[in-house]
Amino acid sequence: MTMQNTTTLQTPVAPARGRLRPLGQREVRITGGFWGDRQRVNGAATLEHIQSRLESEGWLGNFDRAAAGTLPEGRRGREFSDSEVYKFLEALSWEIGRTDDPALEDRLRSVVARVAAAQEADGYLNTMFGRPGQRDRWSDLEWGHELYCLGHLFQAAVARARTRPDAEDGLLAIAVRAADVVCAEFGAQGRDGICGHAEVEVGLAELSRVTGDPRYLEQARLFVERHGHGTLRDIEWGRSYFQDDVPVREAVALRGHAVRANYLAAGAADVAVDTGDEDLLAALHGQWDRTVARRTYVTGGQGSHHQDEAFGEDWELPADRAYSETCAGVGSIMFSWRLLLASGDPRQAELIERTLYNVVATSPAPDGRAFFYANTLHQRVPGSPADPEATSPRASSSLRAPWFEVSCCPPNVARTLASLDAYVATADDDGVQLHQYAPAAVRTMLADGRTVAFDVETDYPASGSIRVIVREDAATAAPWTLTLRVPEWATGAHLSVTSADGSVDERDAAPGTVEVRRAFRAGDVVELVLPMTSRLTAPDARIDAVRGCVVVERGPEVFALESVDAGADVSGLALAPGSAPFERDGRLWVEVIDRGGEDAGWPYQASADESAERPASRAVPLVAYHEWAQRGPSTMRVWIPAAS
Repeated sequence: MTMQNTTTLQTPVAPARGRLRPLGQREVRITGGFWGDRQRVNGAATLEHIQSRLESEGWLGNFDRAAAGTLPEGRRGREFSDSEVYKFLEALSWEIGRTDDPALEDRLRSVVARVAAAQEADGYLNTMFGRPGQRDRWSDLEWGHELYCLGHLFQAAVARARTRPDAEDGLLAIAVRAADVVCAEFGAQGRDGICGHAEVEVGLAELSRVTGDPRYLEQARLFVERHGHGTLRDIEWGRSYFQDDVPVREAVALRGHAVRANYLAAGAADVAVDTGDEDLLAALHGQWDRTVARRTYVTGGQGSHHQDEAFGEDWELPADRAYSETCAGVGSIMFSWRLLLASGDPRQAELIERTLYNVVATSPAPDGRAFFYANTLHQRVPGSPADPEATSPRASSSLRAPWFEVSCCPPNVARTLASLDAYVATADDDGVQLHQYAPAAVRTMLADGRTVAFDVETDYPASGSIRVIVREDAATAAPWTLTLRVPEWATGAHLSVTSADGSVDERDAAPGTVEVRRAFRAGDVVELVLPMTSRLTAPDARIDAVRGCVVVERGPEVFALESVDAGADVSGLALAPGSAPFERDGRLWVEVIDRGGEDAGWPYQASADESAERPASRAVPLVAYHEWAQRGPSTMRVWIPAAS
């Protein structure tokens, strides 16, 4: 693995070594398109909305009460509400790094000052525990979320340190003092405990990378290794809910609470890479493989249980009971990105793309002020519009809601979008790799001093053309390699290289990756054209819940039938025999038949008579899944029964 300098990377993840080096905000800038639009809304509307709700819900005010010594009286929010403030600070930090917005800088400093005032003299920081009238510190490791909250504090401090290393607002100092408390309490000579919600592992590993203090990486390693030994009390859903049933390096798939599982896997990947633990890293790759193959929805979503927000068993992927929490999608991206940096496997980038388009992009409303917490794949009953002034129960919100009693998802989406530039490209000793496609400017330098400067022009996923235009000659005449990802669905992709002098080289590009190695000159153009023909995708036969159904996909986007377009409840519709999706008026359409009708009094009958006359078919437009429920209450389904 290549050793890397982690002190200059303006990126959420900066491993000490790895196959690839992430290119951060100073090196990659998304300049428009699908993701540029969403970043703009995130910065202009979502961050302000989140801060407004943190204030009105009293979650920010908890820090003021802590500073004033009036807690627990008046404390509001759940035991983990501190973490939403920290995720908001992280999102602000990345957005400041992206835009240099002075108003956001003032906003961040104001919130940091309130957090600093609440920190105890010894460095402990939590508004729910430790004061007179509150439960003792560390007295509820299963559900208290103290370490979880601190993990998000550490990630916020890392974001601030990497985007504004010379800032004197004190956020990094707050995090370091709190991390020292954690190491003293839970180090090798301290209590043998873990948090019921993994997150501190990721935060400690990145804090170690920022500060250079190995104690924090060692503490992250201890927490990872302690999982799976029955450290936490058993609960009705079993210790697998906390990932405390099987040691991390012995697990065969992610299991239990889907957010906890992904956060722990991400933290374990950090530990494995930075300590050179190849056995642990191999185990995590195996868990990723099985989880993707057997426990992941077609949207990239993860988690099929509502009661415990958890993964089901292999093949347990019901469309109408899909929980697919937005935060689990964010956690999946965190885990996949770390494995990608370690190994360079394009499959991880492909899952990230699928999850970004069909989970992360689905959650926020177009105005950035309402969100899905869970992401069903089949809405049987039209939803009810959320009261814009109310706080909604998390999973029962059938349309996007402005805020939730457990509002982890809005700030998680915000920090992901604000830092998305850092998930676009990587570098190694020989060149640059593009993993996600968006209009972008890439400016970096390879380890030996070769400069790389190019722009990406594309309207992907509207079309499949991705053009890379080289803007500067390399500092030396030595060649470098540009690597482009070709998705698994993109059979028939084509690559052309047009030199500044007008000569053209063309070739096919098979799924996986395609490389162009040359001494690039300003004006050279590399164009990858991905076939964007819509396709029907069938499930593995072992996924009982959707056997006999198909889903329509185009590029990385999953499409859905929505009653707003169908003019009827979509539960009674089936794909007409022999029908294939087609384009008309800029939309995808399918031919469907209506299999509904009057109730027969008993829903089970003899096998259908194949000679019976079939209902007439009709054409119905589809909607990109990330756009569903934007036009009012509706029924919706992603998996469409295929009529025989």
